Amino acid sequence: MELSFKHHFGLACVLLLLAALCSSQDSFTDSRATYYGSPDCYGNPRGACGFGEYGRTVNDGSVAGVSRLWRNGSGCGACYQARCKIPQYCDENGAYVVVTDYGEGDRTDFIMSPRAFSRLGGNADASAELFKYGVVDIEYRRVPCSYTGYNVVFKVHEHSRNPDYFAVVVLYVDGTYDVTAVELFQEDCQEWKPMRRAFGAMFDYSSPPRGEIYLRFQVSGRAGLYWVQSKNAISSDWKAGATYDTNVQLN
Repeated sequence: MELSFKHHFGLACVLLLLAALCSSQDSFTDSRATYYGSPDCYGNPRGACGFGEYGRTVNDGSVAGVSRLWRNGSGCGACYQARCKIPQYCDENGAYVVVTDYGEGDRTDFIMSPRAFSRLGGNADASAELFKYGVVDIEYRRVPCSYTGYNVVFKVHEHSRNPDYFAVVVLYVDGTYDVTAVELFQEDCQEWKPMRRAFGAMFDYSSPPRGEIYLRFQVSGRAGLYWVQSKNAISSDWKAGATYDTNVQLN
């Protein structure tokens, strides 16, 4: 069956529209990046996301603080590809970073750990030259996080005190999802109770239920908002600093 010119034209428009949509989702945004001091070149364990040691070492220490991408803490844990724009020094793939902190600079969207900033360069000598610049022009885009071999994990924050005060952060969130809310199940009244976003990625609840704690978290992404319930409960003898596997993967 042959298609008429009108059908050919309509098909061409659909293909062009799909191409435009795909490219817009994958397009880069122009910005600038700098780095912060670190004794071991890793991230800051006291970062504003509340990740602790995870925020220092996740992604092999290639992490960053952001401001415009912070989004009241829901930007914590997001992954980005950043490429600098000095051809003789910059690697074509650039650096892949995880947001673990808040930081403001002079028109910079990323304040990187030294390990992350060094990966903008094509080799060790090129990276050394980029460090001399201090601030470099970049382009960046959101990319899926990938944590092979890990499920999403709840970490009981170090500020928690059993049984009076319960706080958690959500770790190893793969894909391009933002954690926008966390709720715990109140068994005596058979309903989900919202936890407060205390700061960054930390959600807390005063006077939590006794016994096992059941949690769910809300994520936003291209498919919209939806709730994900942990397949495992947090044991009644939960401890500050302990991690609990949800047995859930998002991708």
